[in-house]
Amino acid sequence: MRWENEYKKRLLTADEALSCVQSNLRVYIQPGCAEPETLVEALIQRAPFVRNVEVVHLLTLGRADYVAPEMAGHFRHNAMFIGGNVREAVNDGRADYTPVYLSEIEGLFESGAMPLDVALIQVSPPDPHGYCSFGVGVDTTMTATKCARYIVAQVNDQMPRTYGDSFIHVSRLDALVESSRPLCELPQVETTELHTAIAQHVARLIDDGSVLQTGIGGIPNAILPFLKDRKDLGVHTETVSDAIIPLVESGVINGARKNFNPRKIILSFVLGTKKLFDFVDNNPLFEFHPNAYTNDPRRIARNDNMVAINSALEVDLTGQVGSDSIGTYFYSGIGGQVDFLRGASYAKGGKPIIALPSTAKGGTISRIVPMLHPGTGVVTSRGLVRYVVTEYGVAYLHGKSIRKRAQALIEIAHPKFREELYQYCEGTKWLHHSVAATAAATR
Repeated sequence: MRWENEYKKRLLTADEALSCVQSNLRVYIQPGCAEPETLVEALIQRAPFVRNVEVVHLLTLGRADYVAPEMAGHFRHNAMFIGGNVREAVNDGRADYTPVYLSEIEGLFESGAMPLDVALIQVSPPDPHGYCSFGVGVDTTMTATKCARYIVAQVNDQMPRTYGDSFIHVSRLDALVESSRPLCELPQVETTELHTAIAQHVARLIDDGSVLQTGIGGIPNAILPFLKDRKDLGVHTETVSDAIIPLVESGVINGARKNFNPRKIILSFVLGTKKLFDFVDNNPLFEFHPNAYTNDPRRIARNDNMVAINSALEVDLTGQVGSDSIGTYFYSGIGGQVDFLRGASYAKGGKPIIALPSTAKGGTISRIVPMLHPGTGVVTSRGLVRYVVTEYGVAYLHGKSIRKRAQALIEIAHPKFREELYQYCEGTKWLHHSVAATAAATR
């Protein structure tokens, strides 16, 4: 039977397709810019007919009405990375948070620790051979489709066709819903003077031939323009944003010196705008893989001169990094931070970097803190952290004692908080009194 016949037989309306969602099932939703919004909207319409349905996903950018208070008893969300659309629900106790390394999420599906009943995904229309592309988001979705008992695919002619391990055949899809609509977009964050100051320090750590993981946000966006004079940069990352486009077009990013997957941008998903979606469409430079591949520290470490740049909410004076919560308030997730910092630390010439502003809340609180706020989870341990960068400079912590770490971190804290940080160290005796006094005298 030709795939065209199978396609037509499985073509349903969204409401018909979502009738597969019954009480007590676990439903996976493809995350990021690839979120199948038409299917999610139909899922919400199932609320009166179902009880105790668990909705599992990472960061999504669309509406998440299944976490609304009136959905209690019908749906309960389990976030493996918390986005702004579900943050309130998680912290109000109406949704759950599962902290897990991004590289290990697919293992939960495969082992049966988190079995999936239904996977809601979005794909490109099939090619002449019947293969649909996962487009802008292979992420954990490729593996989810291998493990779920039932797959519903939103077929969108606005979904790019991307290369790599990015295809699924029509015969593996149980229900198909055609829906032509723009993808979810993540607008570019405006680059501030603060971001630029941090970016200048980070850029000095990046040499010709480096392989980058930069993530998204104001700091990564500010770093990339400072790399215009570099040569032969490569990329091995979980995600990229629109900011990568100028460096690719100018030839700065070409992967020519990569010793692992040379001449390819290795990634798992993109978070950006239509400009980026169009750029990766049918672009063989970009090679998409599941997160279990891109975020495997052993594979990351195979890239010589790997530079992993990640952010944080706060760093304490011993080097512990808090990234997913502010005290007991859950904010985001572990994501790929530890995967890439560990991989970069193993790599020949690797540089694991934490980059963050020195203050928060309009400069009223320090992000370099005596100790992490009570309840804050340690995402990156003090044993793993190496470079910490703020707008005031670079602190290198690897192999340093607690005393030397505290000194280095205080030097890159905001000047108005340095005195109280020194005073804390006096109380803990981490710094000898004469050392603190000498440092205070020079400020």
